[in-house]
Amino acid sequence: MGVRKFKPVTPGTRHKIIGTFDDITTSTPEKSLLAPLKKSGGRNHRGKMTMRYIGGGHKRKYRVIDFKRDKDSIRATVKTIEYDPNRSARIALLVYADGKKRYIVAPHGLKVGQVLESGTGVAPEVGNALFLSEIPLGTVVHNIELHPGQGAVMARSAGTYAQLLAREGKHAVLKLPSGETRMVLTTCKATVGSVSNPDHGLEVHGKAGRKRWLGRRPRVRGVVMNPVDHPMGGGEGRASGGHPRSRKGLLAKGYKTRNPKKTSKKFILERRKK
Repeated sequence: MGVRKFKPVTPGTRHKIIGTFDDITTSTPEKSLLAPLKKSGGRNHRGKMTMRYIGGGHKRKYRVIDFKRDKDSIRATVKTIEYDPNRSARIALLVYADGKKRYIVAPHGLKVGQVLESGTGVAPEVGNALFLSEIPLGTVVHNIELHPGQGAVMARSAGTYAQLLAREGKHAVLKLPSGETRMVLTTCKATVGSVSNPDHGLEVHGKAGRKRWLGRRPRVRGVVMNPVDHPMGGGEGRASGGHPRSRKGLLAKGYKTRNPKKTSKKFILERRKK
């Protein structure tokens, strides 16, 4: 783990900071767990651009990740730790005792040869998937389900984790990476530990071309557009642009867009910090 800097031999390497990739054990993915990944370029089924600034990028294959961890009571051995171009975290290839292979999001500190389990009565050790009812209070977890059997939807990005604070009846209280405190059913699964590659946030692309490799096209500021293109466009010279807002006129920087009547509001004990 860690990051490395470069000598400023070119403008692109002057500020470039990337990961060391020393935790990766193989560069060849498991062929049976690959799927095609078609790029849309931000266009919908009619060919109309619905998302701007998307296009290009290196060709990728999707790695099918097991977010449900539903092979309970079957021991699995970690075969490899791999790079995944579709996410910021590393992935681990598990080989189960019955011969099945599956990818999971690798927790921080996971090693090749380690044995993992999931289900009821499993020890709360790093990489094991348990129900929230069986995880000790204060434990750091990731890959958390929001609904039982749905599969992990929260705390999946590199270096993220949530903390199990309390249990109240059939709900567990979790403090999420955003700072939000919310209740989740204790029948939902979570994986013990934090997500791998915690130094991902320290990386610096160094040049615009690296964003193009990732499929990101140049983003144009609203204040430099014409009035017909953006509410903040137009004006003589370098006009400030007035009240910050989106291209559709929705206020930005502090304007709350969450629906106050949303069903999940009753499960949120404390909103995320601004």
